[in-house]
Amino acid sequence: MQLSEQEQIRREKLNQLRNLGINPYPAHLFPVDHTSKQVKESFVEGKKVVVAGRLMSVRDQGKAAFAELQDSEGRIQLYFNRDTLCPGEDKTLYTTVFRKLTDLGDFVGVEGELFYTKVGEKSILVQQFTFLSKTLRPLPMPKTDDQGKTYDAFTDPELRYRMRYVDLVVNPQVKDVFIKRTKLFKAMRTFFNDAGYLEVETPILQSIPGGAAARPFITHHNSLDIPLYMRIANELYLKRLIVGGFDGVYEFSKNFRNEGMDRTHNPEFTAMEIYVAYKDYHWMMEFTEKLLEYCALQVNGTTEATFGEHTVDFKAPYARVSMTEAIQKFTGFDITGKTEEELREAAQSMGIEVNETMGKGKLIDEIFGAKCEGNFIQPTFITDYPKEMSPLCKSHRDNPELTERFELMVCGKEIANAYSELNDPIDQRERFEAQMKLAEKGDDEAMFIDQDFLRALEFGMPPTSGLGIGMDRLIMFLTNNASIQEVLFFPQMRPEKKALELTEEEKVILQLLKSEDGQPLAQLKEQSQLSGKKWDAAMKGLSKLGVVKVIVEGESKTVHLT
Repeated sequence: MQLSEQEQIRREKLNQLRNLGINPYPAHLFPVDHTSKQVKESFVEGKKVVVAGRLMSVRDQGKAAFAELQDSEGRIQLYFNRDTLCPGEDKTLYTTVFRKLTDLGDFVGVEGELFYTKVGEKSILVQQFTFLSKTLRPLPMPKTDDQGKTYDAFTDPELRYRMRYVDLVVNPQVKDVFIKRTKLFKAMRTFFNDAGYLEVETPILQSIPGGAAARPFITHHNSLDIPLYMRIANELYLKRLIVGGFDGVYEFSKNFRNEGMDRTHNPEFTAMEIYVAYKDYHWMMEFTEKLLEYCALQVNGTTEATFGEHTVDFKAPYARVSMTEAIQKFTGFDITGKTEEELREAAQSMGIEVNETMGKGKLIDEIFGAKCEGNFIQPTFITDYPKEMSPLCKSHRDNPELTERFELMVCGKEIANAYSELNDPIDQRERFEAQMKLAEKGDDEAMFIDQDFLRALEFGMPPTSGLGIGMDRLIMFLTNNASIQEVLFFPQMRPEKKALELTEEEKVILQLLKSEDGQPLAQLKEQSQLSGKKWDAAMKGLSKLGVVKVIVEGESKTVHLT
């Protein structure tokens, strides 16, 4: 492992601490009795406190120094005075340990007395100082000038998502998003529990990936010697519990879909699904409105949320528009009674890319997604989906071509999906078989037939309504984040590129080219002072790694960095 100069210096300081008899990683408990926030809120001059955290800044004034300590709730100023910290003859703790061997980012614990500085800032006069953890890598430290302009900010999205632990330290405002995420889950649980519904857990590893139209991740169980699938949805298991006699069950589930990644999709995501017996989708619309109004208030203190250029109001009630009406309004095309071929031709005439594997449901979904979805900014229920789009949904009581389903749209994105659940086992089997025909045509998102679920329905399931909410997407709207990666602590990332491992000879050539690119080959070889054999091996290695290239023009050869 190649270390930077800073990393080498910090390791040297680590050894010096140990040589002084100081354990840089002590095992004992440190008796913290205040956070930075508590110090400020209950500030009394002369009060003794014990705090701990990272040192984030130091203003050294020789025999004294001001520093900022950051903990989980903010920052507090520390004041180090040499003679206060070291009242005896030995000043090592201040002059050596604090001033020379302590770096920004180190975890320290201090005990001291509260006081106001001359400018009135709440501070701690440090009387005891304990090393708690030595950091071996320097933090990227943003700097702010007198005009409030920030330099060297840690803002690169890929670095922030890949090193969220650093992001949280140097961009503490990021924590607010995740605190609100936790508030959302807590609020939703409270709402469901107060209504008398039971939180449950269902399998993540499933023998059949059911409950949604999506490509699953496949794994293998060695002992049973069978393939298993990572859960794409928990719907069919929760319905089994309704069959078993529960009136209302819900689950926050980690789901996995082996599909594309973008600003609104992560292969691992969190969904909430709830199923309530003896209800229908009309009741569920009212329930959903009340739920989201309550959650918005608990998370933000208001029903309004800013998302990009829009102000979204989650206060109930929400508008209701049927899918047929939406498509007719925004395209002029009526999907009622249309054949698969007529739908395909209509989609193509609208400039929508479709193919032969798509059935009626997929074609309608593509038309709605391309031409209608983005027009719904305020929370709007899109209702009464065509039957081909909803294989787990009860047929509409007034129109057998439709289903009793709604999706909730906000700012052009779906955040909730709900049905009057299909509880006719014969109808459900026919719907599954229609899905299998789509799979045979090449639709890799078509549903599997779950024979055990069909058996469960044959034992009888009461009329039921179910609701699913994408929790990641909902918190995006409540915290004004357009990217799902911003609301996940550790979003999925492409593999990190490994640092090139170069031989000493390759490093010599590379360093010469960095000082002057595009050198004549003969000149570069002479400057490297490498033997012919080592030169040939090094150039071959650098070319293979794609680091350098040799350009031949007539009789001249020059070496360039790629």
